[in-house]
Amino acid sequence: MTDPRIAFIGAGNMAASLIGGLRAQGVPAGAIRASAPSAERRARIAAEHGIELFADNAEAAAGADLVVLAVKPQVMKSVCQALAAHLRPEQLIVSIAAGITCASLESWLGERPLVRCMPNTPALLRQGVSGLFANARVSAAQRQQAARLLGAVGLVLWLDEERLIDAVTAVSGSGPAYFFLLMEAMTAAGERLGLPHGSAVQLTLQTALGAARMATESGVDAAELRRRVTSPNGTTEAAINTFQAGGFEALVQQALDAAARRSAELAEQLGR
Repeated sequence: MTDPRIAFIGAGNMAASLIGGLRAQGVPAGAIRASAPSAERRARIAAEHGIELFADNAEAAAGADLVVLAVKPQVMKSVCQALAAHLRPEQLIVSIAAGITCASLESWLGERPLVRCMPNTPALLRQGVSGLFANARVSAAQRQQAARLLGAVGLVLWLDEERLIDAVTAVSGSGPAYFFLLMEAMTAAGERLGLPHGSAVQLTLQTALGAARMATESGVDAAELRRRVTSPNGTTEAAINTFQAGGFEALVQQALDAAARRSAELAEQLGR
């Protein structure tokens, strides 16, 4: 199957990561184009990836099979309304903008194949995970195209209901920050226990990396891995008991509930 022609509307960090991932997978530079308002940004992306860049969004989208909307949510409405008349009905539109629903995109672009995605920031290192939802107009071949696009920067999970994007946002979209917060807290606690700052940082980060690799590569679920590390009456049990006495699980649930609610609120506000 020939590579679909892909146009990125916007060439920020996430778009650049997707472009780099596609190029690393062997997608030719001639199959990818992008637009960006900044001449400096256009020059940088062109130099890094060898693709063609445009100042005009419509010019970039012309002839593309797949158009990736990679602009800030706050300007999505105006970008879509200006672009709508220049799009063909069969072009697949993929939005990676947080908080913009398919209904909003359809109101600005008209009825057409749409895939809404929620990637996360580790995608910048090609270690991301993305939740994808396709409307009824997306064909099987177009679903494959969208999966390959987001798969260039990590794991892809299809959702049967668009409302689950809010849950994806709460778990993985915002999730990296939760782990960063725990890393901050562990580093600070290590320092208070007498470790030099640099040692506390190294111990925390390597422990986080090792634990993540064990969880992803061992084939054993996190609960069992935790049990295996937690010896009766040992040091780990003392720490785990303290976490749970403080309502750790309930607090995590409350935090993710708050993130999901805010995701839904932002979608309503941005979609007006």
